[in-house]
Amino acid sequence: MSIVKSFLVCFFLISIHTFAQKKQNSTFQVVPLGVKGGIDEKNLSAYLLGPVNTKDFVCLDAGTINSGIEKAIENKVFKVSASEVLRKYIKGYLISHAHLDHVSGLIINSPADSSKTIYATKRCMEMMENHYFNDQTWANFGDEGPGFHIKRYHFQTLNIGEETPITNTAMTVKSFSLSHVNPYESTAFLIKNGNDYALYLGDTGPDTVEKSSNLKDLWTAIAPLIQSKQLKGIFIEVSFPNEQPDQFLFGHLTPNYLMKELHVLEELSGKGSLDNFKIIITHLKPPVKSIKIIKEQLKNQNDLGLKLIFPEQGKRFEL
Repeated sequence: MSIVKSFLVCFFLISIHTFAQKKQNSTFQVVPLGVKGGIDEKNLSAYLLGPVNTKDFVCLDAGTINSGIEKAIENKVFKVSASEVLRKYIKGYLISHAHLDHVSGLIINSPADSSKTIYATKRCMEMMENHYFNDQTWANFGDEGPGFHIKRYHFQTLNIGEETPITNTAMTVKSFSLSHVNPYESTAFLIKNGNDYALYLGDTGPDTVEKSSNLKDLWTAIAPLIQSKQLKGIFIEVSFPNEQPDQFLFGHLTPNYLMKELHVLEELSGKGSLDNFKIIITHLKPPVKSIKIIKEQLKNQNDLGLKLIFPEQGKRFEL
């Protein structure tokens, strides 16, 4: 009997230790508010990212806001109203580029929002000020740009490669340039929480098609974080199946191009370094048939042992 008891105690302690390790390994929580590219206006790129066990989120792009929050409430991710999530849980917005499928939710929800900061690179911020928050196409809810300044939002310009605190959170962000139909710029955001990181890429084409070295430069910068296992995951887009011709990629990736880029990353970070590494696939473009093909192609070409994550609107997960 004592042997059985000892076994049970050991099993219990091992289970607790394993559970604690799993809990420790999760640094970030993610709530997707929108996961697609294309025509589904209720489900466009927007991801809440925050430290686990907090209510302090930054929104990575903002194509869909309210519909995504409502979906998360349906899934019991949040137990408060959509208004409270918008006003109190979202502490700021990181905008990768000014295309409408990445900012329309921010614009439409701005009258109901609370004071917070919008972060973007200089060219992206200028586009938002000149074309959206310009007191003509939409009221200027910011503190810069044309027309009357309502000053609900603080417009903070990010300098490439410079670490910037995300106000009212424990996180910081560093931005990197991406090419989204060269010379149009998009942005990657490296978010730090404690000693760990998450990487979010806005829309981007592959270096070979874009005639750019932006992705290679980004991979070089983050390779040490892969080696040290401080990088918890990469959000990266795949918009089209492999059959899409290069001239019709419009600054996006296919499964084939994603895997080529990740092979470059593995070369820089070391063989086997991406085994079981989390890659969160974003910006899948309808129709449903294309999305199904993209997922099948990614799984079939996954020779790096990646842990592919296909986020669903309103369903929380951890990194």
